[in-house]
Amino acid sequence: MQNLLEFLNGQMNQPQLFSDFKSSWFQYLSLTLVILGSILAVTRMKRISEKKLNLVLIGFSSILLVFEIYKQIIFSYQASWSYQWYAFPFQFCSTPMYVALVAGLMKKGKVKEALLSFLATFGLFAALAVVIYPATVFVTTTGINIQTMVHHGGMAILGIGLLAHHVKLKWSSLLKASMVFAFLMVIAMILNGVHNTWIGQGTFNMFFINPRFENGIPVLSLFQPLVPHVVFLMIYLFGFTLCAGIMIGIRMIIDHIKLTKEPLYQGV
Repeated sequence: MQNLLEFLNGQMNQPQLFSDFKSSWFQYLSLTLVILGSILAVTRMKRISEKKLNLVLIGFSSILLVFEIYKQIIFSYQASWSYQWYAFPFQFCSTPMYVALVAGLMKKGKVKEALLSFLATFGLFAALAVVIYPATVFVTTTGINIQTMVHHGGMAILGIGLLAHHVKLKWSSLLKASMVFAFLMVIAMILNGVHNTWIGQGTFNMFFINPRFENGIPVLSLFQPLVPHVVFLMIYLFGFTLCAGIMIGIRMIIDHIKLTKEPLYQGV
């Protein structure tokens, strides 16, 4: 067992961002795989059946959950088997693996549509933010770097495939997705409260909205010390909803460009 743990705890040079190939090869490889995977998702998910889509969602979730279990074990192992509360798996980027599993087990309906919309908007934005600029996620543990890129890269690929073919291009879809996000925020708030009240060990800041800790998210961190916590939560929800809306906006622009390029007369 010790040999296995040492193997899983294998080390590498910490990948650098947008540097020479020797220093940044891991980032470039990850980005290339995400691009290829996204192209595959757009082409293969175009006419996918509901049954196969469910299998994709469950498979995606299962892969991420297995990697998440690995991450939890390694982080605890590196800390002499002391659980690292900061890594508790309910941050914003953790939620797609749960949402995808629930969506994959559900029948077609309004709730499932809301979950898919969340994955294609909120989940996609969060994934792209990390994949394009993984400033804080790379470490020296090889497996953790792989887990990070599989997790966020998988979110990006799935989100692009869903946005291209399975989410209705209506602003009501964004509203439904924001309701899912708000529900997840409530869960994060409850978890923060439980930890603050009964555990109180280490740093526990799910969704980075625990009032005991600073919010390190760009832009949002500027508002936290200036407004009451309730107001900050509203700004937080609005800010991420705006970012998620950009995903739908981009898809609408792409569709508009396609329409304008189609010939007006296709007869002979």
